[in-house]
Amino acid sequence: MNKYSPPKKPGSLLERAGEIYDYIPAVRTVEHRSDATEALALEASRQNVSTVPRRPMATYDGPRVIVDREKLTEAGFIVPDGPVTAISEEFRIIKRQLLLAAKGSQKCEPVPHGERILICSAHPNEGKTFCALNLALSIAAEKDNEVLLVDADFAKPSILSSLGLEGNKGLMDALADPHLPVENCIIHTDIPGLAILPAGDQTNADTEYLASSRTEQVLNRLTQNNPNRIVIFDSPPALSASPASVLATHVGQVLMVVKADETTETALRDALSLLGGCEHIQLLLNGTKFSPTGRRFGSYYGYGE
Repeated sequence: MNKYSPPKKPGSLLERAGEIYDYIPAVRTVEHRSDATEALALEASRQNVSTVPRRPMATYDGPRVIVDREKLTEAGFIVPDGPVTAISEEFRIIKRQLLLAAKGSQKCEPVPHGERILICSAHPNEGKTFCALNLALSIAAEKDNEVLLVDADFAKPSILSSLGLEGNKGLMDALADPHLPVENCIIHTDIPGLAILPAGDQTNADTEYLASSRTEQVLNRLTQNNPNRIVIFDSPPALSASPASVLATHVGQVLMVVKADETTETALRDALSLLGGCEHIQLLLNGTKFSPTGRRFGSYYGYGE
């Protein structure tokens, strides 16, 4: 590695790395920090509310399954209606950037298909499912949006088990069976604003189904009757399974989870190249307590980290 002079002002891990390695200019960085994570939005955006009128949200009056709150607490997830904590505050920062891109503002147009957000990582065990579920729980608390969390890690689905839920049919079943409406596979929870679409039965042709023309039709159905719905995809790791690269072509935003001190520069570059089907990519640094600003989210409300 070539020697370099340290920057005059302290920066985050990715900021400093960017000065050395010249990361892709299109990539914007969001960091996340709690006991094991750090969130820092690197782009300042004016949070102007779009003046474009929205249609009323479609209402669901059917049965709802009960999410195991104790399981959420034990796993360190955000608990709906729970106290303000460091992690809940940090995901408020993260979601605001994503929602701004999805809905647009007075000064910027919304990202095409920005309501579809892919959460990915280079390798397994870098925190993508943890981040996807926390992001979904945070967006579910919004007053003008609801969220559909899609378990798109078809080989190793874990969203349902993380919530203490059971399910059968899912996204892959809807893609494989033209007679199965994807709406029938959605699980509505007792958490206001949160619904789940399971992965479905595993096949040997997951990537081929995702690359078919039917996929866009199915994904359009997820939002066509509910323009205020945000769809989050928990993707398989980009360097471990091929579906991630295909899913990236169907979404408007990608949030790439990078684990501090574990995700290498080479792995990050390779993963980003595979996700090039999406033009709007942000990074989320996970697994570090380092905070150049010294901020402590949650302590203002009387709760520690």
